[in-house]
Amino acid sequence: MAAFHVSRETEQDLKRYQALLLKWNRRINLISRTETEDIFRRHFEDSLQIIDYLPEDMHSLVDLGSGAGFPGLVLAMALKSRPELHVTLIESNGKKCAFLREAARSCGLSVTVLNTRIEQAAERLIKADVITSRALASLDKLLDLAYPLLAEGGICVFHKGQYVDDELTDASKYWNMSVEKRTSRTDPTGTILILRQLDPKRR
Repeated sequence: MAAFHVSRETEQDLKRYQALLLKWNRRINLISRTETEDIFRRHFEDSLQIIDYLPEDMHSLVDLGSGAGFPGLVLAMALKSRPELHVTLIESNGKKCAFLREAARSCGLSVTVLNTRIEQAAERLIKADVITSRALASLDKLLDLAYPLLAEGGICVFHKGQYVDDELTDASKYWNMSVEKRTSRTDPTGTILILRQLDPKRR
């Protein structure tokens, strides 16, 4: 964890989470076998880097398509000392939800895991200050999913790949937004997108 400073408690939680992830990965497909050799950099550090872009006064964070817990569960561990912050993980796969709940319980995290499609989550949630997502969908699709869940004045923080500019061009046909791009600290071809003032255009 040299690239990112975390507390001793967070580091212990991440090690506990890693052991559980490897154990469950033998039964259900959480990450690929090639990724198991470098979990800290490829998944933990990649998730942790977006903490720098999160508002200090946020009270709610929703992670879309959480899968094995990146970045939402990792962020919940790193921000465990902030009891005013509630993290919700949305995942449609029941087995992955079972893993997320067990990982949260093992690390003493107070998170909500919703086993539902993202499109059906809005009626069950209070709108969030921050929405995150990693490797889920194209930007235009992500914004369709995120907008109903986003509070007024809220932001989206998305991990995107090498085609981020093409995705921004496509999404700008349908959305007004303030865009900030930061180069990923773990992947030179990756970008962290911070989106504010999201507003749909008439289609």
